[in-house]
Amino acid sequence: MSAGELSRRNLLRAGGVLSAGAAVNMLPGVAFADPAPDAQPGTTQTRSVSGHFAPGNPDFYYLPVQVPRGVNQIDVVYSYDRPTVPAGTRGNACDIGMFGPEGFQLGNKRGFRGWSGGFRDRFTITASQATPAYIAGPITPGTWHVILGPYTIAPQGLDYKVDITLTFGPQGTPFTPHPAPLTAPAKQRGRAWYRGDSHLHTVYSDGRRTPDQLVAAARAAGLDFIVSTDHNTHSSQLIWGDYATDDLLILNGEEVTTRSGHWPAIGLPAGTWLDWRYRASDPVDFRRFVEQTHRAGGLVTAAHPFANCFGCTYEFSYELADLVEVWNGPWTLDDEAAVTHWDGLLRGGRWIPAIGDSDAHNPDHIVGLPHTVVLADSLERGALLRGLKAGRSWLAESSAVTLDFSASAGGQKAGIGERLPADTGTPVQVRATVSGAPGTTITILDQLGPETSAAVPASGTATLTWTTYPRYTRWVRAEVRRASGGPNTTQPNAMVAMTNPIFVGRS
Repeated sequence: MSAGELSRRNLLRAGGVLSAGAAVNMLPGVAFADPAPDAQPGTTQTRSVSGHFAPGNPDFYYLPVQVPRGVNQIDVVYSYDRPTVPAGTRGNACDIGMFGPEGFQLGNKRGFRGWSGGFRDRFTITASQATPAYIAGPITPGTWHVILGPYTIAPQGLDYKVDITLTFGPQGTPFTPHPAPLTAPAKQRGRAWYRGDSHLHTVYSDGRRTPDQLVAAARAAGLDFIVSTDHNTHSSQLIWGDYATDDLLILNGEEVTTRSGHWPAIGLPAGTWLDWRYRASDPVDFRRFVEQTHRAGGLVTAAHPFANCFGCTYEFSYELADLVEVWNGPWTLDDEAAVTHWDGLLRGGRWIPAIGDSDAHNPDHIVGLPHTVVLADSLERGALLRGLKAGRSWLAESSAVTLDFSASAGGQKAGIGERLPADTGTPVQVRATVSGAPGTTITILDQLGPETSAAVPASGTATLTWTTYPRYTRWVRAEVRRASGGPNTTQPNAMVAMTNPIFVGRS
């Protein structure tokens, strides 16, 4: 049948993306016969579909699969050709997922049964268990749909093949979700600064770490909390309770991975799924799922907005984002561009709190490089999200670094994310203290740019002060940078720590 280096940025691609658009693009379907009356459990049937996608084809296709009664397992294996292409030309990449007979309409969680993008070439679904990234549950009769998402297509086109195998027999024991607990009592300190990495991946999407390996890496990094953000699926949200410890709070999320950029939704109730099948040219759909995130109590992050891979650059409205991920993994030029853009928004009067995350996929990616340190009333989902949304936070390359930043005037004091209500002619003293950062430079900035700097000595500790007036300064923030680069990067002037702003003046 037919139809018309695991590098960091390649891993961003591997999460897989789709765009819905108005049309539904259907491939010729396949049907399976009802089992024979004397069929033994374990009997199988296989059907194969092959076809060709030409350059310029739509973002995704549905392959209907008529599943009869008596099936207890679905196995799907797919492949496609990868011809050599000239330098600068995109080759073939095709993603895959599955919807059940409940439907595949935009936002239809009941029908969603999994998404692995281009990370794996096969998956299995049963009532009891499923391949990571897929949702275990009964194999009910009806029309299922395999999704094929031709992500990029070589000039000569993309040839694909899909093999679908059904196994007959009684349904297994139903899968029982075991989400992460809501507390991590060993790290609870009441109102305090908590360190967390809010953009992380496991084998439940395109990561190479298992959940227990991610937990171990986060604990070793000195983090208090993490957010699991596997691409376009809520599969891992249902199993984190099997790996939880009493000294690490695990929050749920999903990296909504579209062809117009990625936006992790963080702090979701377990079992929340957000659709990704739209582009920035479909603002109504984007707003719909942003609102779904907010109704669920989560926050929307504009992720790695200048990442230099197809579909990774954030193209959606910043007005709808709660956070901007200005620092993603080891410091690179696209992080520099993100900070510059974020600073420009701030200068123009549009402040979206900054966040930093490792986006770690593989064991050679350092969890917590960077991470966000947030002032919260407790180590609890709601308190952490309120602190992040208010911008009461700063970013660090590791837990070895601490940064204290404040502004005071007329007997009043304000911290990061707060406002210091001083009159125009009142002197304002700004104070920044860093420790754990030898060989760096600490700088205080306002809307005019860097205002004062000091070298941090070998002890790693330094205090920098600066006096200004609300007449001249609308906000202040601090940065700590290392001229020689940093962990896993040789990029000069690499960020070591940075704060969100403190606002100065009465309005």
